[in-house]
Amino acid sequence: MNQQPHHNGVSRRHFLADMGMGFTGVVLGAMLHKDGVARADNPAPDGRAHFAAKAKSVIWIFLCGGVSHVESFDVKPELNRYAGMTIANTPYRHVLQAEGRDVIAGNPSHGNRHTLMALNTGYRRYGQSGLMVADWWRHIGECADDIAVVRSLWTNHNDHGAQLTWHTGRHPREGAFPTIGSWINYGLGSLNQNLPQYVVLGTPTGDCCGGSWTHGSSYLGPEYAGVRLNIGAREPLPFVTPGMGREEQQAELDLIGRLNRLSGVEYPDDPALRARIRAYELAAGMQTAIPETLQLNQESEATRRLYGLSQGNTQNFGQLCLSARRLVERGVRYVQIFHGGGGGGAWDAHSGIRANHGNLSAQVDLPIAGLIKDLKQRGMLDDTLVVWGTEFGRSPGAQGDGRDHHPQGFCAWLAGGGIRGGIVHGATDELGFHAIEHRHYITDIHATVMHQLGLDARRLEVPGRRRLDIDYGQPIRAIMA
Repeated sequence: MNQQPHHNGVSRRHFLADMGMGFTGVVLGAMLHKDGVARADNPAPDGRAHFAAKAKSVIWIFLCGGVSHVESFDVKPELNRYAGMTIANTPYRHVLQAEGRDVIAGNPSHGNRHTLMALNTGYRRYGQSGLMVADWWRHIGECADDIAVVRSLWTNHNDHGAQLTWHTGRHPREGAFPTIGSWINYGLGSLNQNLPQYVVLGTPTGDCCGGSWTHGSSYLGPEYAGVRLNIGAREPLPFVTPGMGREEQQAELDLIGRLNRLSGVEYPDDPALRARIRAYELAAGMQTAIPETLQLNQESEATRRLYGLSQGNTQNFGQLCLSARRLVERGVRYVQIFHGGGGGGAWDAHSGIRANHGNLSAQVDLPIAGLIKDLKQRGMLDDTLVVWGTEFGRSPGAQGDGRDHHPQGFCAWLAGGGIRGGIVHGATDELGFHAIEHRHYITDIHATVMHQLGLDARRLEVPGRRRLDIDYGQPIRAIMA
């Protein structure tokens, strides 16, 4: 029998190897166990794609709180015509029975929203594709021929726990699961030995709605979780700045390296030891790589203007988007950008949606468009996949002068990385209540991103960890070039 008996995650073989190294081996084993770096007889993937990839990096933009789909990239002009009327009194009363589903326009505990609200912003068509985009998003509208809009998403959570669902595919009541970013980090090798492969920018979702789980790695282990960088802070990555001189630090690192190599004689195939050594090496490399990467003043004035760095309302998010481009340019696989994080999310417009979405979109529209244009002019959009999303849409029905949560139908878009530009896939009904054509659960977005990176999610199985079929999703091939 090849399987070794285990106790508390340590095999007899590894225990005897530790003892064979004497006190040093015992201490090393204890350190690895304490740090959560579990030894495993089932090694991680080899870092190679499963098939030819169209993309090598991802910039994942997530707007916390629920952006109105009917006033962004799935505009519904009929809402203006029937504003103030109940759905049952419009020609579209059939949506009450759409595919046998009742209208639950948002969180049922808030009450159903049957009285329609007019659009709170204008709209127009853009590009050769004629993509209809709301005026709040006019700068991204200028990039219409580079993006593919998926208008038929749905999710299984009607409150802000859907922020976690968007990133893991699972309902929060089921606990923590690996995020899409951690799976990609787990499946693919490093492109830059001095930078993390999964970087998180901006303020993440609040603890109420996933917190660190929205950029965590769960059972894959902390090695594959996102690393937060605080853009604009004196120390963007806390605890990495050395507390000693360069020569003293180098002598310490040399000593650690020699000790690790001695341990490697006894543990030549130990993935845990390799992970620990890699952590030390990465931390050392980041001390110089991170500061250089985040020196945005090295960019030309034209580039800084493209991201809105000279404007008060776009400066902060523009810095995140420009930092994302610089990180990807230097080999970071996956950059996750949050906007409006904390609590339920800034985009949660139960009241005053005109002011809420008007102000927030003015912060992010120009920088996101600048990111797409910058990637394109540098030739980086070909292999960089940009994803724009939010946890759900907002109800076509009114909640005073706001809109409620709406998980039954909403939209996202993707650009670059082998995605066809200037197309729309899927549809909601005439009023934006239900996804009715080419419906996609949110893990189909995950599967599409992984496919473009050359990964087959089913080949990343972790023995002993059961995944549901819906967890894998299905690649949306209709939007692939």
